[in-house]
Amino acid sequence: MTDRPSHLPERLALLANAEAAEFLTEGLLAGREDVPSIKLNQATDPLPHADRRGDLSPVRDLAEDAMAHCLNSGLKATQADAWLAPRLHAALRLTRREAADPGFWNYLALGVAPDYVVWRHLPDPKDGKIAKVAADRFRGQYHKQAFARLWWAAELFRNGSDYGPVVTACGLQDILNTALRMSAINHRPTAQAIVRLVEKGVITTGREVNALVGAVNASAATLMYDVIAADSERESRSLRTWIEEAETARQVSRTVLPTGPDEEPAPALSVSALVDYFADLFADAPVRGRADFEEVDGED
Repeated sequence: MTDRPSHLPERLALLANAEAAEFLTEGLLAGREDVPSIKLNQATDPLPHADRRGDLSPVRDLAEDAMAHCLNSGLKATQADAWLAPRLHAALRLTRREAADPGFWNYLALGVAPDYVVWRHLPDPKDGKIAKVAADRFRGQYHKQAFARLWWAAELFRNGSDYGPVVTACGLQDILNTALRMSAINHRPTAQAIVRLVEKGVITTGREVNALVGAVNASAATLMYDVIAADSERESRSLRTWIEEAETARQVSRTVLPTGPDEEPAPALSVSALVDYFADLFADAPVRGRADFEEVDGED
């Protein structure tokens, strides 16, 4: 199985897409090879800042602790997402502009924790074929790449400083796989309303998530959610303060959820309005396998 890099420098770095492609070998994707870490680090570019947010060891430690958390607790690898997403977000303290650079996530996946990516995303072998990690888990779009998807899930589903909704969202893989790529999820009351429906037990399965997300997305094409459920204006100062505090912040807790930027949460009335609206949408949405649609399916 792919092991931790033999060479880990003190600082994180950027690894361009073209450079990253060189290291995506069949052996690595199958979990049979290690990344040649010295060679990889010779192909990187430095971060544009020199503050503590660029320290490598906190990120490496989090990846190792996420694996240990699941192994010691008898959890599946997929359950690492809910544990790691809020802690990764709190440890990195990135701006959205910084998080939009794929070179940053390429380096985390290949230069810092390729063993985590293989452990988390290597599927079970099927039909006697060699199982491989999809290449876009190392170098891919934000909703696919192993670490980018967790950071963006934490960014889009946190409610101000509260990471609780992130844990709920990341506990259902279909929210990460479908809702994360929806443009409507950038509207905070929409994101919180989806989480609230999961917390209330209205949505419990992956099929139901997909049905709800499809209905929400279709409705968004004709209805502006920020009109019926306005969000409060977000202040950049609280984020800047949170980033500056990284210089003196303690290590992210492994047992207690961290605290995010001191931003106002999504307006409660707006979230409640969308919870009711989405519940009505879901009641009429076709869910594969749901009893009230089985007869319709049987007529085809």
